[in-house]
Amino acid sequence: MSGSYCKSLYAFSGDQHQQGLTFEVGDIIKIVQALPGGWWEGEIDGVRGWFPSSYVQVLEKAASLSQLPIEDLRDPLPPHWRSYMSPQGRRYYVNTANNETTWERPSSTPGTPKTPLRHKNSLPAVNGFHTSGSPLHQTEHSPLSLAKKTSTEPQSPGSTTPTRKQSKETTITINGVTFPLPMSMPEQQLLKPAEWSYCDYFWNDKKDPQGNGSISGFEVLLQKQLKGKQIQKEMAEFIRERIKIEEEYAKNLSKLSQIPLAAQEEGTLGEAWAQLKKSLADEAEVHLKFSSKLQSEVEKPLLVFRDNFKKDMKRFDHHIADLRKQLVGRYAAVEKARKALADRQKDLEVKTQQLEIKLSNKIEEDIKKARRKSTQAGDDLMRCVDLYNQSQSKWFEEMVTTSLELERLEVERVEMIRQHLCQYTTLRHETDMFNQSTMEPVDQLLQTVDPAKDRELWVHENKTGDIRPVDIEI
Repeated sequence: MSGSYCKSLYAFSGDQHQQGLTFEVGDIIKIVQALPGGWWEGEIDGVRGWFPSSYVQVLEKAASLSQLPIEDLRDPLPPHWRSYMSPQGRRYYVNTANNETTWERPSSTPGTPKTPLRHKNSLPAVNGFHTSGSPLHQTEHSPLSLAKKTSTEPQSPGSTTPTRKQSKETTITINGVTFPLPMSMPEQQLLKPAEWSYCDYFWNDKKDPQGNGSISGFEVLLQKQLKGKQIQKEMAEFIRERIKIEEEYAKNLSKLSQIPLAAQEEGTLGEAWAQLKKSLADEAEVHLKFSSKLQSEVEKPLLVFRDNFKKDMKRFDHHIADLRKQLVGRYAAVEKARKALADRQKDLEVKTQQLEIKLSNKIEEDIKKARRKSTQAGDDLMRCVDLYNQSQSKWFEEMVTTSLELERLEVERVEMIRQHLCQYTTLRHETDMFNQSTMEPVDQLLQTVDPAKDRELWVHENKTGDIRPVDIEI
């Protein structure tokens, strides 16, 4: 693939990465080397750097060079200059340092372009009228701001006559969030392919199963985390009940070992019986230690992790909810500004028609005033759109960051529970092994029980005489 060309689908800021390559939407990049890890090395205008392969679309061999102007191949552009294609198919050039635009290809030698610039920082038409006063080329966005409509894509130099806005819509806004229509853009690549990551699958809202409204994708993620928190609490309660059972069992064993039943048994059987009772006391001690370790090594860590987890969830919820609320407000401002612009243009159209019917100085003055108001309304709309896009970029970046953090916390939660349940089984095995060891002396003594020997010892200690009676003789 080295030596091929690719076209950027999204803007990327290389300043945020060591040896990164900065480019805008639609830039043609020469591929220097394509590594399997997802990061490629590319070159634009003699500048080399690394960028994520998911941000570009590889051009076919036959089409790669056809999409590049011949002069770009033999003579690279001067620093800070980028080339773009206008909607009419005409190539133009933009200086990203000062937003200067020109149809003339800038020379690599020092100096200004040959053709004077007729429209510097010209803006796209808004509802049929050109506006001014707002910057054309926005600052570079981070890689996380890739999944929205490219409202900050550089525009072509303006013409001297107004152009009408195309009626074809390329985006749709749902609950304040703007999405591209399926047929208006290339297929988006996942941020973390083949990983089923949270950051790729929870952008849309969905119907709330508990009501008639809708819940955001982030709320779905949050509900899963909160459910995990509740389950973890129940696990801790289960371990607490297990501890109570162990403590009660140990208490009963200790009490039973002290009961003097059958204490008068003697001999080897008496020794075995005494050892059995002693083993109950030892077993009681083992279960007390087991319950203590369960409390310190299983139950307590589960509760501590849950409390910290709860604080994180609350913080994430408030943060994303505030950003989403701000985004909805920004979109409402855009719609209000859009309506205001439409009203101003309608007023301008009415006054223009009046001028055609009756020529007067007053109507001409009214038209100038209406045109200024229309231009101001266009500027207001552009400003609102810019603020909305900034808010959506911020929301998008925080959604990715926070969903990945939720993903990490979920993995950490599951792994933590798994480790402590393994600790539970280890302690249980240790307890069983210790109980077995306490019973071994009992088993050994039971094997040595000898009724004959016991009889001998007892007789030897308790005999009253060994002379037997005999008959009387006359």
